[in-house]
Amino acid sequence: MVLNNIEELIEKYNNAETTLQEEAELKAYFLSDAVAPHLEHYKPMFQYFSKSKKEVYNKPISLNSNNTRKTKIYQWFSVAAIVLLMLGIFIPNWNNHPKTLADYTAEEQELYLETKQALKLISKNLNTGLVGMNALDMAGDNLNTGLEKANYISVFGTTTNKLLKN
Repeated sequence: MVLNNIEELIEKYNNAETTLQEEAELKAYFLSDAVAPHLEHYKPMFQYFSKSKKEVYNKPISLNSNNTRKTKIYQWFSVAAIVLLMLGIFIPNWNNHPKTLADYTAEEQELYLETKQALKLISKNLNTGLVGMNALDMAGDNLNTGLEKANYISVFGTTTNKLLKN
C-alpha cells in the first residue's frame, strides 16, 4: 500500500501538484534504504535536493561605491547616444518639402523624361506579350478539352471491344 501511495505522489510531483507535506514524504522515502527497484532512478534527485539545502555561501560581498560612479557615466553615455541618434534622424528631414519637376536641374529633368519614355515602351511591349500569352493559354485549354474527349473515345473503344468479344 505504501508503494502505491509513493507512486501516486511521484505522479503528482511530476505534474507539480504536491503539497510541501507530500514532498517531505517523498524525500523521506527516497533518502531511506528501502526504495523499490523500479523507483531507484528518482533517488539521486532527492539526495541532491537534500544536499543542496545545506550549502551556504560564506564569502563576503563587497559593495564598491566606485562601481556606481562608473555605471552613472555609462548611463549618461547611453542618453547621449540616443540624443545623437534622434538628431541624426530628424535634422536631415527638418525642412524637406516635396520637390517638383521644376526644382531639378535641366539635365535631371531630361533624364527623368527619358526614363519615363523608356518605362512606357517596356510597359507597352510587356502588354503585347501578355496578349500572346492569353492566346497560348486559350490554346492550352482547348488542347486539354480535346484530350479529355479522346480519353472518352478510348474508353468507348475498350468497352466496345469487350462487348464484341463476348
